Amino acid sequence: MFGDESLSRRPMARIITPLTQMGSRIEATDGGRPPLKIHGGPLKAIHYKPEVASAQVKTCVLFAGLFAEGETIVEEPIRTRDHGELALRAFGVDVGLSGSVSRIRGGQKLSAIEAHVPGDLSSAAFFLCAAALFRESHVTLPGILMNPTRARLLDILIIMGLKISVAHLEEHNGELIGAIEAMGGTWKGGTITGADTAALIDEIPVLAATAPYSENGLEVRDGKELRVKESDRIMAVATNLRKMGAEVEERPDGLRIPGGQRLHGAELDSFHDHRIAMAFAVAALRAEGETIIHGAEAAGVSYPAFLRI
Repeated sequence: MFGDESLSRRPMARIITPLTQMGSRIEATDGGRPPLKIHGGPLKAIHYKPEVASAQVKTCVLFAGLFAEGETIVEEPIRTRDHGELALRAFGVDVGLSGSVSRIRGGQKLSAIEAHVPGDLSSAAFFLCAAALFRESHVTLPGILMNPTRARLLDILIIMGLKISVAHLEEHNGELIGAIEAMGGTWKGGTITGADTAALIDEIPVLAATAPYSENGLEVRDGKELRVKESDRIMAVATNLRKMGAEVEERPDGLRIPGGQRLHGAELDSFHDHRIAMAFAVAALRAEGETIIHGAEAAGVSYPAFLRI
């Protein structure tokens, strides 16, 4: 199993470890990075307690648990996104979900469904943050996923000063979908820590990239997970903001970015990371002068049409 350039840099040990405990045999190269060689065989259920909260790791273990003998349990330190559990339920699987604990019995059968895939709130975040940069802005985003484990983003944006309303809420396959209307106001900034950091892990790059324009700036804590995404996103955000003239304090698990700053255009690097490319395309909207983002085509990983909008 191979990945693209950015995925091939990501450590897979945190997924290899629980799957190995379940009885799989996985060979990796370069410190647990792809390419991976996966050998099939019988799996056994485990009770897994990951050290770092990750919806990706949880979902991987639950999917494997569907084919394991016994009941597989994933107990996270902080509750993460539950799309995997809801999708399995939509396909007819009995999945237990209580707080930060998920359970699945092996041997269950999937039933075909007609699925509706809503708009991604993490992708919508770039347009919402762009709206926050301009007082007279008005953006409407229809058909967006409003899952409670994702919608914390909207609460944070409201606290930070964006005016948001949600309408036309409907449920499809266990997921809430709605239309978001956003209007610019006073971009205040704030603090993201603890469970909020886990809930907003994909949105933090654009929140941080636009933080210098806010009144009070932004502080991000408890975000070590940001270091092992498609890029080291803490380093990437800090590097690009400094190139634009911003003051940034980079920490092992986060950032402190003062507000009230004026940024200038610069030559930036996407670090082959789609969210970094899109985050700084938004930040460049209020920078003085032209900004060039090298490797901006990385945005196509999750949003192929982004640069054409």
